[in-house]
Amino acid sequence: ELISSLRSKLQTLWEERELVLSEARECAERGKELEATVREVCKPNEFERYMMFIGDLEKVVSLLLCLSSRLARVQNAMRRIDGNTDAEEKQSLNERHKLLSRQREDAKDLKENLDRRERVVSGILAKYLTDQQLQDYRRFVQVKTSLLIEQKDLEEQIKFFEEQLANLEKSIP
Repeated sequence: ELISSLRSKLQTLWEERELVLSEARECAERGKELEATVREVCKPNEFERYMMFIGDLEKVVSLLLCLSSRLARVQNAMRRIDGNTDAEEKQSLNERHKLLSRQREDAKDLKENLDRRERVVSGILAKYLTDQQLQDYRRFVQVKTSLLIEQKDLEEQIKFFEEQLANLEKSIP
């Protein structure tokens, strides 16, 4: 019964992932249309700034999500430390925790820098785009970020349930 429940949950998550991937493809299409518009109306250096921002947006958000996820796994492992855990493993977890915490702080700095760059790009685009086009740009950035977060969350959930299912199936003779 538990295996059936886990398989059902996984099926639901896989379907959700397909929907999110479909939305991501639609968002990418809107991004290409927006890119063409920006290329048309902006100076080459302004267009380059826009393209760098859009490219870095995905990288920085993905980096933050990845580091946060890894840090959460290390923190969970640290919570499971007990009297039977050897000193080497404790030290390894502590070092990984410190390293990931520093890396996440650096990634947060990158995100703050990216937010400043977004304001600059938005100011540039405001000179050339109509109000509707500017709203489309802001919606695109927001949706792109949301979809990245949603995709990462679904991947984490799927991975977790697949591990649970595999462990459960191994435990049953």
